[in-house]
Amino acid sequence: MGEPRVHPGADVDERATLGDDTTIWHLAQVREHAVLGSECIVGRGAYVGPGVRIGDRVKLQNHALVYEPAVLEDEVFVGPAVVLTNDLYPRSADVDGKLKRPDDWDALGVTVRRGASIGARAVVVAGHTIGRWALVAAGAVVTRDVPDFALVVGVPARRIGWVGRAGEPLGPLGDAESGVRHWRCPRTGERYLERDGYLTYDQP
Repeated sequence: MGEPRVHPGADVDERATLGDDTTIWHLAQVREHAVLGSECIVGRGAYVGPGVRIGDRVKLQNHALVYEPAVLEDEVFVGPAVVLTNDLYPRSADVDGKLKRPDDWDALGVTVRRGASIGARAVVVAGHTIGRWALVAAGAVVTRDVPDFALVVGVPARRIGWVGRAGEPLGPLGDAESGVRHWRCPRTGERYLERDGYLTYDQP
C-alpha cells in the first residue's frame, strides 16, 4: 500500500485523515476531521464535509457533494453531481434576520451502506439510509430509506426492482410461493430470497 495522493489543486485540511492509496483530484475539498479509508477516489470538484466518515474503496465522482455528518461504508459509489444533504428545513437566516451559524441547527447526515451506488445528479434527503448494494438511479430524489439490494428511480424515488452485488437487475426464479420469491443474478448466478418486501443473499 502506498501513501495518499493529493493533487496540487485540491484543498485538503491538515486535520483530515486519508488512507493508503487514496487519491484526491483537482479542485476537490476535504474538510477538517473527515476520515477517508484506503483506495478511495475523490473526483474533481467533489466536496467532503467536516467529520464525514468514508470507508475503503469508495468513489466520489466529479462534483459530488457529501455534507456532514454523512457516513459512507466500504465500496460505495457516488456519481457525478450527487448531493447528500444534511438539513430537512434549511434557512439562511433565523426569524430575527440573523445569519444562521453551525450551532444554530442540528445537521442530519445520510448513511450509505456497503456496496451501494448512487447515480449521477441524484439527491438523498437528510437523515435517510441507502441499504447495502442498493442502486439509486440517475436523477432520483430519495425521500425515505432504501432497502438492501433495491433499485429505485424517480421523484420521489420508488423501488422498481432488485439488483445483486454485481449491480445488475435480478431475474425471478419461478413464481412466488407462500410470500417468498427467489431471484438470480444473470452475471454471477448468485441467488437471493425476497420475503415481506426485503431481499437477502441466499447462496451462490
